[in-house]
Amino acid sequence: MSTDDDNAGELARVYALLLARAGETQVELRLDATRRACELLGDIHTAAPTITVTGTNGKTSTARMIDSLITAHELRVGRFTSPHLHSVTERISVDGAPVSAETFVRIFDEIAPYLDIVDAQLEAEGRARLTYFEALTVLAFAVFADAPVDVVVTEVGMGGQWDSTNVADAQVCVFTKIGLDHQAFLGDTIEEIATTKSGILDRTVEPSPAPSPVAITAVQDEAAQAVLDAEAARREVPLVTEERDFRLLDRQRAVDGQLITVQGRRDVYSDVFVPLHGIHQAHNAAVAIVAAEAFLGAEDKPLDQETVAEGLARATSPGRTELVRTGPSVVVDGAHNPDAAHVLADTLAEAFDFDYVVMVLAMLEDKDIGGVLEELHRSADVFVVSETLSARALPAEKLAEAAREWVDEDDVFVASDLNAALMKAIDLANGVDAKSPGIVVTGSLYTVAEARLLLGRGEDQ
Repeated sequence: MSTDDDNAGELARVYALLLARAGETQVELRLDATRRACELLGDIHTAAPTITVTGTNGKTSTARMIDSLITAHELRVGRFTSPHLHSVTERISVDGAPVSAETFVRIFDEIAPYLDIVDAQLEAEGRARLTYFEALTVLAFAVFADAPVDVVVTEVGMGGQWDSTNVADAQVCVFTKIGLDHQAFLGDTIEEIATTKSGILDRTVEPSPAPSPVAITAVQDEAAQAVLDAEAARREVPLVTEERDFRLLDRQRAVDGQLITVQGRRDVYSDVFVPLHGIHQAHNAAVAIVAAEAFLGAEDKPLDQETVAEGLARATSPGRTELVRTGPSVVVDGAHNPDAAHVLADTLAEAFDFDYVVMVLAMLEDKDIGGVLEELHRSADVFVVSETLSARALPAEKLAEAAREWVDEDDVFVASDLNAALMKAIDLANGVDAKSPGIVVTGSLYTVAEARLLLGRGEDQ
């Protein structure tokens, strides 16, 4: 019988093998490599119908809510999301929970010889071997085929057209809000980014297990919506659009979340509790409901009010405007681009009664630092800046220099690491004459992951 220590050691071995591959920022613009591996393993990418979620912000939360809704409908769901906060096993979920280390290792060892075959073929062609994300995608589909699951929910890693998750032809294609991010790979304009993301509408499997998909989209900027309309029309895919075809009718703040009423395509779902904060999560929930409606449309038993209430009540989204401590209150959020920072600032103003905010900020160097600070400075009384553990971390002094352009120099503190930053933030929050001081930790999911560990929330998923 294997012990926890044995499983941890084996998981570390497998994770090291995955990390030895080209990392997630070393993207290969291709689908055929992932497809080769999936086909060698018995077409595992077609083993269950798929719902694919792309967009810029809100992908993970929406994917998790779709998972919860379909699980409440008594179907078995496999979910593949990224990035992870604490353990790579979080990326591959079955029955609403990360797969065990034992399963992760077992399936990897079973597929490893096939990954080696594809690597050898690629290298013989003078091409790069399977990347970390490509190998992880193959592993996810293998886990889901082994389980087996009734439906797979995948979150696109980056873009859509050439993202390895797109090896599966999705039955339901979901678009969350599209904005500017990853411009080095996706393009410098909303139109270019939306075009790449619309690639999830492509059919790449012959004969496709989902020849007649449906697309669901959140409210988009005019430029992104025009692209999605055109691309869906070109492929003759029905496009179900928020505000045009479904809408969030009402929402009210509630303890530990909000009550929402959604006009879906089949029904109105009234006063549904969502244990997540912010209008963005209410819109994400509306999109998730309509995606679940679309997927279950062929079922004998359609989605109903009771299932929606049960599914959304169980929804979680760690690291997204998440209260992880009280006395003083600490909220963590993975906002790493201006759109996400804008949403965070609005959510703090609406959902939390802080009258003094210490903003702990650590970011990656390739992000829009000025754009994020422009949004966050309206919520912050003081900044404590630090560095993430990532090799791509922005130096703390450089971040402090940028922050001083938005707030007084005396309101920017520099900490050498995140632990020191949290200690400083707690001192500042406890030392101020305020009824309800709060600490907000943000700038990157790397930052959030480390903060959750330091605050004893690393096991909560």
